[in-house]
Amino acid sequence: MAFAATYRSSGLAISRQVNKPSIQSSLSTITRQFSSSNNNNDDDSKKSKHATPTNFATKCASLYHPSAKANRGLAPPIYFGSTYTLDDADHGARLHDKKEAAFTDEDGFVYSRWGSPTNEACAKQIAALEGVEERGGTLLFGSGMSGITSALMSVLKEGDHAVFPYTVYGGTHEFLKEFAIHWGIEIDFIDGAGEGGPEAYRSAFRENTKVVYCETPANPTCRITDLKGVGAAVDEFYGTRNDNPNRPWVMVDGTFATPYHMRSLDFPGIDVAIQSCTKYLGGHSDILAGSVSSLSPEFCHGLAKVQKLITAPLNPMDSYLLMRGIRTLDVRMQRHGENALQVANMLEAHPLVESTFYPGLSSHPDNTGGGDGCLVSEAFRSGRDSPEDKEIMPQTYGGMIAFIVKGEGDVALERAKKVCEGLRVVNLAVSLGSVESLVEHPASMTHAMIPREDRLAGGLDDGLIRISVGIERASDLVADLQSSLDRVMEEESREREEKSVA
Repeated sequence: MAFAATYRSSGLAISRQVNKPSIQSSLSTITRQFSSSNNNNDDDSKKSKHATPTNFATKCASLYHPSAKANRGLAPPIYFGSTYTLDDADHGARLHDKKEAAFTDEDGFVYSRWGSPTNEACAKQIAALEGVEERGGTLLFGSGMSGITSALMSVLKEGDHAVFPYTVYGGTHEFLKEFAIHWGIEIDFIDGAGEGGPEAYRSAFRENTKVVYCETPANPTCRITDLKGVGAAVDEFYGTRNDNPNRPWVMVDGTFATPYHMRSLDFPGIDVAIQSCTKYLGGHSDILAGSVSSLSPEFCHGLAKVQKLITAPLNPMDSYLLMRGIRTLDVRMQRHGENALQVANMLEAHPLVESTFYPGLSSHPDNTGGGDGCLVSEAFRSGRDSPEDKEIMPQTYGGMIAFIVKGEGDVALERAKKVCEGLRVVNLAVSLGSVESLVEHPASMTHAMIPREDRLAGGLDDGLIRISVGIERASDLVADLQSSLDRVMEEESREREEKSVA
């Protein structure tokens, strides 16, 4: 979180000229020495105001900086500092008097709870991916959930109303049930997937609606929300943002697709794009991070205020690791998609599988064969920047698959758990989007906190399994899943035979 330039209060008076008494101490009058003696740029002249210490204790406590050429390293450095030196008192006054925003201006940084260089460098990279590098901006948080809750807290207050899909991420659902409703915020859940989604959202609109929240592709069903339709529904009901600044904020959690496939803010009427960067953008299961992007400076200001006072910016080390992960996002996403299609084809043909949800399959309910109006085609652009890229860049559909094993109730529940526990290449673990493949059973894991009635209403069956397909050899993944499914069938067959003999 950082600042945008604003005018200072006329009542704030700080003198630029201060008469300082001479310092009589054991400090040398020679300026502090740097590793390069030919330092005459502005940055070094500011640092050189400090005298070179001669006492051991002061040497220990003093700050030493590298050569002025150190900033020419190819990779951006990691800035761990919690606070930043100021040119003078007026410089500090300006920084404290600024209006919170996504990025800093020429005055720089003051305190790392309000933003830091490594965090901002990473935020600007994601802003470029989301298409907000020139207006609005991106803020980074310590987890995807921190980003989600910060975005909601920045615009919701007591008496407001918000609309969410049944299939919203379990953590988001838990926040709404455990906190938001107790703060006096009214919540409606709807089935927002597919062609009927926009009308379902529209039917829930109220005069006090302040947030319309989408998650697409949905976690874990992989259903697609018609963002163009939802944006149009909000515009038609409340007016555009320009006509009605008080209309609801339309937010989209696009973690499953990432900006590689879907830039939510390209759809008219969409205000906020959210990513759990722990997942695909980080890509290596070694950080927690979240991003929130918007074209609205007003929204970014409110979000930055929440980050500054309630949550916190992403720390410098994880900001650096996130930047490093993003550098391979394009090539990883292509491999994820290629592998996932092979896995999905095997699952769809397996006798223990009732149904398979993968956008790349013709059987997917939102895949109408491509072309105008096909929700899958609109949601998966496969890193293409122009229509001409279709000739050289293959179409893929992400790395997330959901499938349902046959059976009802507890039968399906136990079968699904056995399938997950029987895998030897795919890892049984929550989260998603990493280079290694992960599998989980939502009914007993990520969505266990959602009441069964609500879970089923959102399509989260007892026997549903979610797979995050990694970048391993596709044949290894196919063989592993097929073997686990086959073993469950064989065990059940043996149990039936033993019961018949007994």
